[in-house]
Amino acid sequence: MSTECCDHSKEVEKVKKVLICDETLYDVAELFKAFADTTRIKIIAILKEEELCVGAISELINVSQSAVSHQLRVLKNSKIVKPRRVGKQMFYSLDDEHIKKIYDMGLEHIIKG
Repeated sequence: MSTECCDHSKEVEKVKKVLICDETLYDVAELFKAFADTTRIKIIAILKEEELCVGAISELINVSQSAVSHQLRVLKNSKIVKPRRVGKQMFYSLDDEHIKKIYDMGLEHIIKG
C-alpha cells in the first residue's frame, strides 16, 4: 500500500475561497436541527397547506396545545414559521417559500430515494 499523497493544493485553495464562515454554517446546522423532530415536521407539513391556530394544529396531530406551542416557539426562533395575530388568536404559517422547498426536497429525497 502506497503512502503517497496526491497534490491537492489547487483544490484546497479553490474551496477555501468559497468556504462559508463557521458562524453561518452553525446557523445552517441549527436550521436543520429544527427540522429534526417528528412533531415539528408534522407541523411544517400542515402549515405548508394552511395557516392555522395552535388548537387546529393540536387537533390535527393529536398533541396537546402546550406541546404544539412549545414546538411552534422552536420553529419561530429558527425562522421556519411566523405568527399572525387576529384579535386574541395567533395564526401560524411557514415563514417563506424556502421552507416549503426544503420540506419538499426532503420528502422527494425520501420518496424517490
